[in-house]
Amino acid sequence: MKAILLERVGGVENLAIRNVERPMAKENEVLIEVKAISINPVDYKVRANKDVLQKISGGQAPIILGWDVAGNVVATGIHVSQYQVGDQVFGMLNFPGRGNAYAQMVTAAEDHIAKIPEDLSFEDAAATTLAALTALQVLQDKVQKDDRVLIHGGSGGVGHFAIQIAKWLGAYVITTSSAKNRDFVMALGADEHIDYRTQAFEDVVTDMDFIFDMFSGDILLNSVKVVRAGGSIVSIPTPEFSDEVMNLAKERNVHVSNLLVQSNGDDMKTLKNLLESGTIKPHVSKTFPFDRMAEAHQQLESGRTVGKVVVTL
Repeated sequence: MKAILLERVGGVENLAIRNVERPMAKENEVLIEVKAISINPVDYKVRANKDVLQKISGGQAPIILGWDVAGNVVATGIHVSQYQVGDQVFGMLNFPGRGNAYAQMVTAAEDHIAKIPEDLSFEDAAATTLAALTALQVLQDKVQKDDRVLIHGGSGGVGHFAIQIAKWLGAYVITTSSAKNRDFVMALGADEHIDYRTQAFEDVVTDMDFIFDMFSGDILLNSVKVVRAGGSIVSIPTPEFSDEVMNLAKERNVHVSNLLVQSNGDDMKTLKNLLESGTIKPHVSKTFPFDRMAEAHQQLESGRTVGKVVVTL
């Protein structure tokens, strides 16, 4: 079968299509014929940085990257009970760890996937994996009904799911994006929009119950200034925070934490239900064929993607 290997850490020129051995499903796994792959910032960060590669996948190049897939079950392990050959499934595979999603066939643990809702495309299913799981896992235990929630980067992959999930949880949602994406984020359900290019959010909002930070740096520091005492922030870019952030958070009685998304079949089933009810809807802004994976990486690295980037097979 064909797969895309990262032959060495560095630029997109190191992503190469190669023939590799077809994987075999273990006793608690299914074998999936991949139809669509979702691309995330972690993909290009792992590709470009050997320390991130080691931290996330625990390995060294050459390696097959990728974690988000949608496709057809073509074989099952002897202990698999939830899925059978012919089922259409989607999920985030083995994250953190070796995902191996950039391939025509992949294996997935039974408890990492869910069935694709009827009438949902493989592209939309693949898009509703790592980014949607991140939003769900950050918000589901932190946000209560009527909370005032600020979501930074609401037009991005994680952000556009976070707006929808926060509204499902009953929050009042304020989000940041560029002015050109205002209509997009408002259509997702946001109650207020802040144009980050012309407005400093710390001058606009105060007494937030919860803030979802995608950027760290000054954005995280200024976020601490606008959370109420006893409120909280989850920042996903880095697990380590500066002394300035932590000292200010302690002074203001604000809880700051990091979350690294985890593969979770139960959470995937929650996303399946939210998709079926129309509560969430993925936005795929760019789709590339498998042999143009390098362009998919470059698109995401540009920082100008609205919603998700998907690669099809």
